[in-house]
Amino acid sequence: MDPVSVLAEVNGSIAPIAFGLATIGSAIGVGLVVGKTIESVARQPELQGRLSGLMFLGIAFTEALAFIAIAVAFIPFP
Repeated sequence: MDPVSVLAEVNGSIAPIAFGLATIGSAIGVGLVVGKTIESVARQPELQGRLSGLMFLGIAFTEALAFIAIAVAFIPFP
């Protein structure tokens, strides 16, 4: 098979792959952010309030990247 026909067959099923990768990527990112925050609070409990704020900011950025990846999956490429 030539590459053009393979690309034509794959083109219809690329959005679910993007959804899956965006979901897996953001889940890994949020897990790392929360895990490191818990580890930091265990080491320095007096910084819990400040670390929680930074954790929520990191989670927001991670989820924003996932939403961007999902939105890109809807863009029709010629």
